[in-house]
Amino acid sequence: MHKSGDVVLGGLFQIHFFSVFPDLSFTSEPDQPSCHGFDVIGFRRAQTMAFAIDEINRNPNLLPNVTLGYSIYDHCVNVGISFRAALSLANGQEEQIILDDKCVGNPPVLGIVGDSSSTHCIAISNVLGLYRVPMVSYFATCACLSDRQKYPSFFRTIPSDAFQVRAMIQIMKHFGWTWAGLLVVDDDYGLNAARSFQSDLSLSGEICLAYIEVLPWDNDPSELRRIVDMMKKSTARVVIVFAHESYMINLMEEVVRQNVTGLQWMASEAWTAADVLQTPHLMPYLGGTLGIAIRRGEIPGLRDFMLQTRPDLHHNSSYGNNTLNQFWEFTFQCKFAPPPEGWVEGGGALCTGEEDLEFVETELLDISNLRPEYNVYKAVYALAHALDDVLRCEPGKGPFSGNSCGNLQALEPWQLLYYLERVNFTTSFGDQVLFDENGDVLPIYDIMNWLWLPDGRTIVQNVGEFKKSTSKGEEITIDEDQIFWNFENKKPPRSVCSESCPPGTRMVRKKGEPVCCFDCIPCSEGKISNETNSMECISCPEDFWSSPQRDHCVPKKTEFLSYQEPLGICLTVTSLLGTFICAIVLGIFIYHRSTPIVRANNSELSFQLLLSLKLCFLCSLLFIGRPRLWTCQLRHAAFGISFVLCVSCILVKTIVVLAVFKASKPGGESSLKWFGLMQQRGTVLVLTFIQAAICTAWLVSSSPAPHKNTQYHKDKIVYECIVGSTIGFAVLLGYIGLLASLSFIIAFLARNLPDSFNEAKLITFSMLIFCAVWVAFVPAYISSPGKYADAVEVFAILASSFGLLVALFGPKCYIILLRPERNTKKAIMGRGTTKT
Repeated sequence: MHKSGDVVLGGLFQIHFFSVFPDLSFTSEPDQPSCHGFDVIGFRRAQTMAFAIDEINRNPNLLPNVTLGYSIYDHCVNVGISFRAALSLANGQEEQIILDDKCVGNPPVLGIVGDSSSTHCIAISNVLGLYRVPMVSYFATCACLSDRQKYPSFFRTIPSDAFQVRAMIQIMKHFGWTWAGLLVVDDDYGLNAARSFQSDLSLSGEICLAYIEVLPWDNDPSELRRIVDMMKKSTARVVIVFAHESYMINLMEEVVRQNVTGLQWMASEAWTAADVLQTPHLMPYLGGTLGIAIRRGEIPGLRDFMLQTRPDLHHNSSYGNNTLNQFWEFTFQCKFAPPPEGWVEGGGALCTGEEDLEFVETELLDISNLRPEYNVYKAVYALAHALDDVLRCEPGKGPFSGNSCGNLQALEPWQLLYYLERVNFTTSFGDQVLFDENGDVLPIYDIMNWLWLPDGRTIVQNVGEFKKSTSKGEEITIDEDQIFWNFENKKPPRSVCSESCPPGTRMVRKKGEPVCCFDCIPCSEGKISNETNSMECISCPEDFWSSPQRDHCVPKKTEFLSYQEPLGICLTVTSLLGTFICAIVLGIFIYHRSTPIVRANNSELSFQLLLSLKLCFLCSLLFIGRPRLWTCQLRHAAFGISFVLCVSCILVKTIVVLAVFKASKPGGESSLKWFGLMQQRGTVLVLTFIQAAICTAWLVSSSPAPHKNTQYHKDKIVYECIVGSTIGFAVLLGYIGLLASLSFIIAFLARNLPDSFNEAKLITFSMLIFCAVWVAFVPAYISSPGKYADAVEVFAILASSFGLLVALFGPKCYIILLRPERNTKKAIMGRGTTKT
């Protein structure tokens, strides 16, 4: 079909299904190949190009004062015919055709709309690319055509299969399908789709292919049987098919024969809308199919233009008569005169050319689902806008050498190519059209679903879209409520090799299987499942531990000697009880301070001793409760000073007993003179000051501090006080032990003093208890973990304090309260005279 114009655009369309080549004898010029099997859909696409050019010619704002023409060829689904047609369009060497009264011959074209086949486009672009002749395809989807090095002048208004693959992957991600089978046709379309799938899936790592199979060219029953048998045995419930409808027909025959149901089919754009597959025989298997479809558009005025189609009765139209007449004969089932022999005799009708398309059912007028036609429409407008940009170039500001512009009378295809690469416009339907650096248009796909109605009818409904925009990138929108699922539960199927690992476990890949096939192993203690990387578990932070389910971290249990636990309560009550008893004893001694037994036992030292014992009982409270910096520093200092004060009083008391005994003998009066009251106080003060100096040096050099110990229990934090300097702690204890040992030795030596109330014996016994407790304390303290070390130290403090309190003040309180008759000077002195 041809139409003259100032600028002619070429077109390659499928007008016939089949081609027949003559035998090549190589002895004479061969006849031209013939085509048969009229394709009304292909004719509608060619007519869409004619309509777009007619619409542009009527648009005063686009290419004003320029008339576009076209020259459209039929490729008959044959790469050889298509290739020859493209070369004829590009070089103008086709057999001469009368265009009008002034022009003879077919002028070369500046750009070509077509072809529909990826294989055809690859062959044609390899040659046209050398001469930079622009070619804008409306249906070739092979991702290989995006290679700008091989195909520098190729463009397309249909998205690449690479984007179609990404669309399918996004649909699978949306429904959680990670395990699928892939069937492809054995041509550029299918094989490149398989490569794109493998490439994209290897990058994402979220979806795996259970199998990849190539459908045979011919209807090979054994091969189809093998493929369907594998589909039946596979655990993948989703099957993706990149093939043409003829391949699907052969495949579905075997699927029906083996009765393979329960599969979710995903269709490429090549068979998404194939009516031949939407039969009652196949819909029990294909119902609910999700498919990728070319963007549907609306082209106002197209139907009215189609209705103006008329046959060429006089052979002087600007249209080629063969194609139009063949369409007319096909539509009305008639023949133009002269009819074939026997046509009329057989009851066939003759075409008059007056038949009305309005009253016949023909796919030509069905504009409800314009998809490839919309791409044809955009392709023509892309070339027109590029031409318009050429004409709008201001002289001296052009993009070519010397800032020149293109000239319509001498325009070269490579000049049009420059502007086509930069074209950017919006269609009346609202879609933006521009090409990226690979010649690919901004992609957009409709997501279709095969709705199988109860009455047996099938509706291919739009349930979403997947598109890419310059501002938002790739977006997918799916209306799940509208989707028909061909399963009993009417819900999306589950298609996974292995179910997702539950919280608290990690994935371990199965050897020799895809990454989607794995086992789930529980996380070890202290670790939880990783939401970002399911292959490994992550450790909880230092102060946290894994929950029993290993799905989240919980704060570790804390352990320290608490006031709330039974052990802490018992020790606290005991400490307060000892303090209370000391206070009572102190009250008794103060109340009976004038009695002989109190006066005879150095009441001032006794008062100091009781006060120091009270401090010893109270300092044990610093070991209970959560360790703080101040409690850690104070507890050992208070403990050391309190006990030194206590033992110092006992030591001085022991020395005083010896001094009194010596003073009672002739010539010994001077012994008390050198150890009077001031000397006693000074001795206690000096001995205590030494301990205070030790504590100060310890705190300044290496102070005790609170510490979170996680070595005892992995799931617990043991709060404890570390001593800081072990030497300082040892010196503190050693000094107490030294004073206690001196007191014990002196009291032991004075145990047999002839006195009715021998204080030295009580001191000896009390020091024996004190030393026994603290000697036992050291190994018990070292071997006790955590809070039990504090409990051992508190127990040692309380035990030694009670030992001193009972041993030193128990007998005296007994006499004061229960045997007052013995609380006399005579009784005390008399008891001593009975000994020999």
